Amino acid sequence: MKAAVVGESGVEVRDIPTPQPKPNEVLIKVRAASLNRADLAVAAGRRHGSVGGVGARLGLECAGEVAAVGTEVQGITVGDRVMSSAPGGYAEYATAEAARVHKVPANNMTFEQAACYPVALQTMHNALVTAGRLKAGESVLIQGASAGVGLMGLQIAKLMGAAVVIGTSTNEARRLRLKEFGADLALDSRDAAWPDAVKQATGGKGVDLIVDQVSGGVANQNMQAAAVLGRIVNVGRLGGMKGEFDFDLHALKRIDYIGVTFRTRSPEEVAEINRLMRADLWPALEAGQLSLPIDRTFPLDQVSEALAHMRANAHFGKIVLTM
Repeated sequence: MKAAVVGESGVEVRDIPTPQPKPNEVLIKVRAASLNRADLAVAAGRRHGSVGGVGARLGLECAGEVAAVGTEVQGITVGDRVMSSAPGGYAEYATAEAARVHKVPANNMTFEQAACYPVALQTMHNALVTAGRLKAGESVLIQGASAGVGLMGLQIAKLMGAAVVIGTSTNEARRLRLKEFGADLALDSRDAAWPDAVKQATGGKGVDLIVDQVSGGVANQNMQAAAVLGRIVNVGRLGGMKGEFDFDLHALKRIDYIGVTFRTRSPEEVAEINRLMRADLWPALEAGQLSLPIDRTFPLDQVSEALAHMRANAHFGKIVLTM
């Protein structure tokens, strides 16, 4: 099969053996795969969890048809249209643990659309609802809201009953579109006064829950914008891995600062994350209440161009590869 792998001088599309599913896995004939920021690190030769280095296969999520199932798999059959978070999804075939595999809703959803959802749904439901303990009537801020995962976070927050939903983006054109996806207020995180705007939007209290995909230089501003007893869930580090941290402000506001990643989670934890996500969100997905825009689509043999488009940070929503 053809697959995108890390070569000595960059990403290459190679012919490699088709993987075989383990007893608890599903083999997917991939029709579309979606790009994620972590793919850029792997493409550059760095490690992302257990994946990395020369020979590493790229991709975190895909959609297609079930080609084979392991002996322990139940409820999924050959021919089913599915989507899944799946390592090595930039390929003609990929395997995934059955607990990560979801049947594509029967609402005329294309494989290209379906490939955009698995990572965004499981990441943001876990960040907002499980780790973030969101309650109806609370306020939410999504840092870095114009990427696919961020856009899904805005929608999930609104769906789960958040009273005020705020998103940030450093691009004016993208900020103007955040309200289409549930934002009541869109802010530029480069503006030093943005925490004051958050306080004004929350009646002076500050925001109850922040999901931070930026990190780096916004850590202290996040705490300035947070309410007393607020929660900050650190999901991504688009703005850098390190930054200043005001420990006194953290203590003064009694903020819960929570780090999350899928890199150190067990298969059992990931299965439970997906079970909880499906229970809360699948009816809304089937009803068309949750959606993500596709910015551009590339064929697999143009994977380097697709990664460059993501690296340029000029996209709104998801970038998709087709097989």
